Amino acid sequence: MTVLTEVLPSATIIRRVAYRRRLVVVGLLALVVVASVVSIGIGAVQIDLSRILRALTGTGTLADHRIVVGFRLPRILVGLCVGAGLAVSGVILQAVTRNPLASPAVVGVNGGAGLAALLVLSFSSSAAAIWQVPAAAFAGAALAGGLTYLLSRRDGIVNPGRLALIGVAFGGFSLALIQLIIVTTSFTGDVQAALRWLIGSLWGRTWLHVEQVAPWTLVLIPLAWFLADQLNILGLGDDVPRALGSRLEALKLGLLAIAVALAGSAVAVGGTIAFVGLLAPHLCRRLVGPGHRLLIPASACIGALLVVVADALGRAILPPAEIPVGLFTAVLGAPYFLLQLRKGMHA
Repeated sequence: MTVLTEVLPSATIIRRVAYRRRLVVVGLLALVVVASVVSIGIGAVQIDLSRILRALTGTGTLADHRIVVGFRLPRILVGLCVGAGLAVSGVILQAVTRNPLASPAVVGVNGGAGLAALLVLSFSSSAAAIWQVPAAAFAGAALAGGLTYLLSRRDGIVNPGRLALIGVAFGGFSLALIQLIIVTTSFTGDVQAALRWLIGSLWGRTWLHVEQVAPWTLVLIPLAWFLADQLNILGLGDDVPRALGSRLEALKLGLLAIAVALAGSAVAVGGTIAFVGLLAPHLCRRLVGPGHRLLIPASACIGALLVVVADALGRAILPPAEIPVGLFTAVLGAPYFLLQLRKGMHA
């Protein structure tokens, strides 16, 4: 009887915690919707909620419809996809490498995408770049992620620590080449566009960019969620998945492919936006715990929220000039992780 009375309250507490965590995810999703609607009205031309609704339903003025539907809505949709993709990519990479500081930059994705995109921006016209830059950036991200994986593989096994070290080295090498190109190359393309892209910006994003990134986000994030239990098992070490009959290396390769594709598609249209893939998973573990069934959707919401809010602030502070998204995420992310490192050193 005593054992039963102890188990029942414990089970009740677990259910309440799980219920509260699910409510947190719902609240984050609602917050993303609210932030997106508010962001539509922010810019050089301020538009209130009633005009936004009329523009979206086709009953507003032609000018409002052009601003809302033609310019700001695709920009915000791209921001949502980019933020969610980078955040979920970070979740997967942290699980696979068992490194809490892992992110798309750690496996060389940002560096590879940035280098490939800069090469296209350096030698292409503006008209051609809108098609060529996303394709080149995605190819560069995939190539960097693939090389990092192959170089970290030894005797058929990928060591998480080796994967992170090789990825960081590859990212540093790519950054050095990027700086070399900027310093020594005579650009025939748009220098400002190249620098803006390397910082990370949603300026000038159109429905074409939505079409380029949305399919990846809408397919791969649900796929990552479907594999949430496998990600939970990976956190227990390599021996447990093998004991359970999992094909560990095939599982890691598949998850890394999802992470690289999510990050590559996000970087291809949004540029190398910093810290989202690091910051979102850390914040969400505090809110919903380490279980990936809730961590993945919560991180997607936080990542999307970070990018959309940063973009709105960039448009609001110095209109009509814009501050790139990547500057705001860096300003938010760097102090947070310095604080985390300081706590870790004193733990």
